[in-house]
Amino acid sequence: MKIENSLPRPQLPEAPPQTGLQFTVATEEDFDEIMAMSQDIYGGLDYLPTRYTAWLAETNRCVILARKQGKVIALESVCVIDDGETMLVEGLRVAPQERGKGVAGVLLRFCSQLVKSKWPEVKVARLTRDDQLGPKDFQKYRLITKQGILLVRFRAEDVKLRLAELDAISPQSSQSSQSSPVLVAPSAVRQLFLDSGLMDGVLPNATIVQDWQPFKPLRSNMDILLKKDIDWMVDDAGSPTVASLCTFPFRVPIGEDWYYLNIDMFGKDQDRVCQQFLSHLRRHTDTLKGHVMCQMFLDPPLWKPMAEFCRQTLGVELVKEYTQQCVVESDVV
Repeated sequence: MKIENSLPRPQLPEAPPQTGLQFTVATEEDFDEIMAMSQDIYGGLDYLPTRYTAWLAETNRCVILARKQGKVIALESVCVIDDGETMLVEGLRVAPQERGKGVAGVLLRFCSQLVKSKWPEVKVARLTRDDQLGPKDFQKYRLITKQGILLVRFRAEDVKLRLAELDAISPQSSQSSQSSPVLVAPSAVRQLFLDSGLMDGVLPNATIVQDWQPFKPLRSNMDILLKKDIDWMVDDAGSPTVASLCTFPFRVPIGEDWYYLNIDMFGKDQDRVCQQFLSHLRRHTDTLKGHVMCQMFLDPPLWKPMAEFCRQTLGVELVKEYTQQCVVESDVV
């Protein structure tokens, strides 16, 4: 195994000789080759184009490439969070012609050893998955939490008009006084989510999942989250039962003028979930033009009624039937 770009050599994994893999640290110059390998990944909702440059600059992150005969065939990113105890695995992708050959497993083992050499205090690896977990998966991972995935698509202009129609028909139907969403100022997020204890019964298994990234409610993680473009919302700042995080929309490589809007919803009250969903749509469709893929993660029993609301009331298209987002972890040894 060849190690490039001055990676630390102690305790690094050795790839099986027959794989012929080389591992390198990703650079700006690798971007086009990575994107060529990543065509059609994640159903066109690939976030990497908008995050790649920022990832390379993060001091708590490693972005590693696997090469075969000099060509990039896989990528994995690992970010250290949770006060240095967790390595968050993200962005994994393998070139289509190399899938099913064990490349992902070799790359994951390499990254795990690299992280342990740089951050010895790391104890667990966490990742989020949207596929069905089977018995073999539960031999490797512990399930932390799961959310239903509701994916819809629409033209921003159409939803903006529909929201105006709903308000004109019944102004109070979407903003009742008892459940009007409260936008939480960044300066108040730490107090509400960390210090008050008010979110203990709202967050699933004490986990803040933001756009596929699972965080424990810790100050160091809040420092990471508050640097991002996120709307934080609750139903009641004094006694919240529903909370949501809406990541600002960004372009995705489905086609021209396509955007992705991610909403992470926590709580079990359907009416209040609906209110916050509508509030996020109002805030962001107001300035968007073009097509939007909107993905909302929510308590699994709420998926069906919210899917019906999207189809029947908002008139948007359901992209796929029920799937789950699972946060899993395993020990790093």
